[in-house]
Formats: sequence, structure tokens, C-alpha cells
Amino acid sequence: MSKLSPALKALINAPNAQPGTIPAPAQIASVYANIAKEAEPRNVGLKTWFSAATAATMTMNSPESLVQLHKLVSESKSKEESVYLAELIREIGLKCIGFNGPRRNLTPEVIPDILNRGNSLWKSIYYPFESKLQQKLALSHPDLPVHIIESEYGNLFADPASPTEGVVPATVGRVLTSIVAISCLRAQTGVGPQVVSHVFGLRKAFEDKTAESETEIQGGEWLASDEGSVWLIGVVDRIVESIGGVQGGTSFAPGLRGKL
Repeated sequence: MSKLSPALKALINAPNAQPGTIPAPAQIASVYANIAKEAEPRNVGLKTWFSAATAATMTMNSPESLVQLHKLVSESKSKEESVYLAELIREIGLKCIGFNGPRRNLTPEVIPDILNRGNSLWKSIYYPFESKLQQKLALSHPDLPVHIIESEYGNLFADPASPTEGVVPATVGRVLTSIVAISCLRAQTGVGPQVVSHVFGLRKAFEDKTAESETEIQGGEWLASDEGSVWLIGVVDRIVESIGGVQGGTSFAPGLRGKL
């Protein structure tokens, strides 16, 4: 295989194209620590704010910052708890794939359970507009709603059934999935209507009692309120501002920057 020319490699890796991940800024640990401190009097549990911070940080493409986040929440935790939090990062990462960049391939065969999970979650988030939204998506491409519900909502956003035996892996669940969605989309910018949809989706998890079918997410119901959602979005904005630094905000598809 022929090698890339030096000129081509230089073009691909030009600083104005932002070819790599973003290093952890010096102040990111204190940003996470302040969020944790604010969460406590608001009765927002570790798993809740940690999920939001993880999703926002992943959207900003800063693995080093994720390490700082995990280090912070793992302090004074047992090895088992630390591993669980690492597993939760992994599971949230899967959800982020869907919100930050869906796969390009359609599912050739659909397992009924996956389709049922996808339809159930879709209805829970978008009711009473779930059918109208499917029709609107189909105007862009007839396969689009099929792909989104099967591949994204069924395969990624809805958790798989828990194993009947063996180790139970970390799961995200209905409430945290909405929190992850809000965090990813807010960090992206440019998708305000989708943020609104998932803010309502978080509220509907409590309105339709879906939230009652899973382990309680401490502070989840408060985050579904106006006051709580304002705080959640503010948390994301602070992480974006901190990691974005001199780049001026989000690193999600910011486009080419002017050459210096």
C-alpha cells in the first residue's frame, strides 16, 4: 500500500482542522467537583449528575477529561464501585453514539424484542406525537424512522433485558437515557428542538410511570422540573465552556477554523 505524501498528512493534521481529541483543561477537575458539590443540596445523586457530565464530556471529545471525572467520583469508593462507574461510562458511551452520530447502516434483520423495546421507548419519549413524528421523518426518507427506531432506540437507547444469571452489567435506564440525551444534544449546539423534545421526554418518564419500573434515580424527578432542567443544562454549559476553552465552546462539528 502506498504511503500518504507529507503534504497530505500535514493537511489532514492541520491544527485548524482539529484532528485530535481535546486535552483535559487544568480546571476541569474543579468544574466536576463544583458540580458534585451543587448536586448534593439539590438531592441529585452521584449516578445522575455523573451521567450528565459523562455525556457532555464525551460529546466534547475529551478522553483525558473523562479520566479526571472517573478519578473524582472513584475517590473513597471500593474497587467494585469504581469498576461499576467505569462500566457506566462505557454504557453511556454507547448511548452517545446514537445521539452524537448514528450508524450509517440499516439493520438487515430485526429481532422482535429489539423492535418492541424501540417502539416502547419511542412512544414513552414522544407521546402523544410519536406517530406524527414518524410521518415527518418519513418525508425525508421512508427508511429513516425505521432505522432510527430499530437501530437507535431499540439497539442503543433501550437497555437490553437483564441476564437471568451471572453478573448483571451496569445499565443506563429510561431516566438516565433522557438525561444523557439532553446533555449530548446541548453540548452539540444547533439542535434546540431536539433538546426540547428530550426535556419533555424526561418529564414523560415520570408522567407515564416508566421511571417507577427501574431503580430510583436520585434527583431525576427534580431534573424533570423547570428548575432542575435549568440546572442540568447549566452543568453541560460549564463543562463545554471549560473543555472548549480558547476554542470558544463546543468541539462537536465546529467546522474548520481560520488558519493563524
